[in-house]
Amino acid sequence: MKSIARFAAVLAACLPLGAQVFQFSRDEMIKYTPKNPFERFEDGRPKVPDSLLERARALSAEDCWGVLRRANYNNNFEGEFRILHPNRKMAGRALTAMYMPDRPDLNELVMSGIKAKGFPRGGHQYVIDMLQPGDVLVVDAFGKTPGFVGDNLAAYIGIATKTGGLVVEGGVRDLQGLADLDTQIYYRFAHPDAVRGATLVGLNVPVRIGGVTVMPGDVIIGDREGITVVPPELIEQSVKGALEIFVHDEWTKIKLRTGKYKSHEIYGSPLDPALIKEYEEYKKKRMAELEKQ
Repeated sequence: MKSIARFAAVLAACLPLGAQVFQFSRDEMIKYTPKNPFERFEDGRPKVPDSLLERARALSAEDCWGVLRRANYNNNFEGEFRILHPNRKMAGRALTAMYMPDRPDLNELVMSGIKAKGFPRGGHQYVIDMLQPGDVLVVDAFGKTPGFVGDNLAAYIGIATKTGGLVVEGGVRDLQGLADLDTQIYYRFAHPDAVRGATLVGLNVPVRIGGVTVMPGDVIIGDREGITVVPPELIEQSVKGALEIFVHDEWTKIKLRTGKYKSHEIYGSPLDPALIKEYEEYKKKRMAELEKQ
C-alpha cells in the first residue's frame, strides 16, 4: 500500500494540473520507440502502414517466431487466453492502457484530471474513445478487473478500429451479446459485473500482458494460440518470412503427396541436389507471385 501511495504522490508532483494519467509526451514516445521505420501519429505512436497490417493479418505465431527469436525477442508471445472468435485472426497497432487496483485518493486525482479535459465518464471509456482504425486496445487490468467491456462498448471498439480489437489482461461481460459482434477480443475470464475496482494510471505507455511487454505502436497479431507482439521494425521481416514459410510448406506437401519420398528426404529441407534446385526455382517463382498480391 505504501508503494501505491508513493506512486500517487509522484503522479501528483510530476504531471501538470489537469493531466489525466501518466502518458508519454511525443518526444518521449519517439525516444522509447527509436527503431520505428514508419510514420507516426500526432502523439508520436508508431504508425505501421495499413498495407502491412493487412498482410500481417494472415500471420500466425509460428510465422513470426523465427524473426523475433533471431532478433532476441524471446518474450513476445502470450497464450492461454479465451478468444471470442477462435477462427478469426487479428492484427493491429497497439494502443496501451494500464490499470491498478482502485485506491480512492489516486482515483480521485486521476478522475479530476480526466474531467478537467472535458470528459464526463469513466477512465475505460476515456481510453476506448481514443481508438483509431487499425488499433488493438491492449489493457493491463492486472488479471482481476471484471467486465472491462460488455456488448455495447465492444461494439464501439469494432466500429472504431474496423479491423482491430481488444486484448485485456482481465475480464469481459455479456458473452452472449459479444458473440454476435464482429469485434475480436482476447480475454482472461467472463463475469457479469461491470468494470470496477480499477484505476486508470497509464495511457500509451509500456504495459505487461502475461509475460510480454507491449509498447505503444507494436503490431499485435492474434491467432488461435494467442497473441504475438511484433515491434514495428520487425513487421516487414515477419511478413516476408511468413511468405517463405508458406511457400516452403506448400512445396513440401506437394512433394510428400506424390508418395515418392520419405519425410526425411523432403522435410525440413530437401537433401537431394536436384530437389534443392527444384525447390529454389519454385520458391523464386511463387514468392514473386505472392508479393504481387
